[in-house]
Amino acid sequence: MTPTSSSVTVAEIRAAADLLSTVIAPTPMEFNRGLSERVGAEVFLKCENLQRAGSFKIRGAYNRMFHLSEEEKARGVVAASAGNHAQGVALAGQLLGISVKVYMPVRAPMPKVQATKAYGATIEQVGENLDESLVHARAWAEESGAVLIHPFDHDDIVTGQGTCGLEILEQCPDVRTIVVGLGGGGLLAGIALAVRELKPDVRIIGVQAEQAAAYPASLAAGHPLAAGKMSTMADGIAVGLPGDVTFPVVRDLVDSVETVTEGGMSRALLFLLERAKLVVEPAGASAVGWLLENAETDDGQPIEGPVVAVLSGGNIDPLLMMRIIRHGMVAAGRYLQFSVRVPDTPGSLAGILADCAGVDANVLEIEHIRTGHNINVDEVEIALRLETRGPEHCERVLAAMRAKGYTVVHEDLHA
Repeated sequence: MTPTSSSVTVAEIRAAADLLSTVIAPTPMEFNRGLSERVGAEVFLKCENLQRAGSFKIRGAYNRMFHLSEEEKARGVVAASAGNHAQGVALAGQLLGISVKVYMPVRAPMPKVQATKAYGATIEQVGENLDESLVHARAWAEESGAVLIHPFDHDDIVTGQGTCGLEILEQCPDVRTIVVGLGGGGLLAGIALAVRELKPDVRIIGVQAEQAAAYPASLAAGHPLAAGKMSTMADGIAVGLPGDVTFPVVRDLVDSVETVTEGGMSRALLFLLERAKLVVEPAGASAVGWLLENAETDDGQPIEGPVVAVLSGGNIDPLLMMRIIRHGMVAAGRYLQFSVRVPDTPGSLAGILADCAGVDANVLEIEHIRTGHNINVDEVEIALRLETRGPEHCERVLAAMRAKGYTVVHEDLHA
């Protein structure tokens, strides 16, 4: 691995850790048996979702703002964020007595907006994504003299995030692989700078949302390139352009950058909720999502343990959580949707429901369709959505329905 051009040193990261010890405590690291069995190696979860303000962002924000001059602090600061950086900056401002203004996308999750306001920040919601909000934040900084606190592209931010890497090495000294969600790259770059110097043989993997992945093409080109599409539920890592500070660190010190599907993040969120009893947002679950989708690295080698997966944040809108849980259950084969045609006579529906109950399938939704292509006048098509115990149970339900003499008109194991 070649040396990076970054000026951030481990000594500076250690100093940031000493500074942050006055405002935050190390987050827990928990062994997860279920994930370890799936990966085939010991997997530990670094729970930054349990961090103060709900994500790792307070580390970099406080370190950056603490080192402002008194004159800069008096002018106040401005930030752009989809939510987690906003809360980190707002909390740091509250702790340091600095006024904070934050530009957030118009569709930023409401709990993140409300939490940022609760820390005392002034909010303006503009733009469709972080990059558009950042344009407004830069303009306000030029107009007002406020100091822009970039979400990731500053040495002090990277230094603060690197303290998470020090904690990983302290809590899991035998770690062989670290998997980190990747948006702009502040957390991944900070962890890589801390870990690569102290334990150079650790494999470091960054994970981007497949629908918002700027890094793979940028690394291939050798310089930052804007992402061609941005359509992910993982707002915390939906960054369209790698940073000038973070990109060379990721390029030089990170072993590989991988992508995770929306379904993978949904399954990870559901897995963490059910098996680890942890509430994690989609961006925060990206590392686990990739592990669930991949039992080996891109070179075909098994993932070497111990593995540490960083859960970077837990600030999730409850409404989004409801949708993601449902999406995750679909991806896991926990829902089954199909239609049958039966005589339009009393008792037909009751018979179907009894037959579903007979194979332990829980009926969630029912729809009667009496008019449509190929539906006879004396027939009714009944569409059912069932809750099942997994793909094998789905197949058993369908087999049982056919054995009862029903003609399954439509079936969809992934609806």
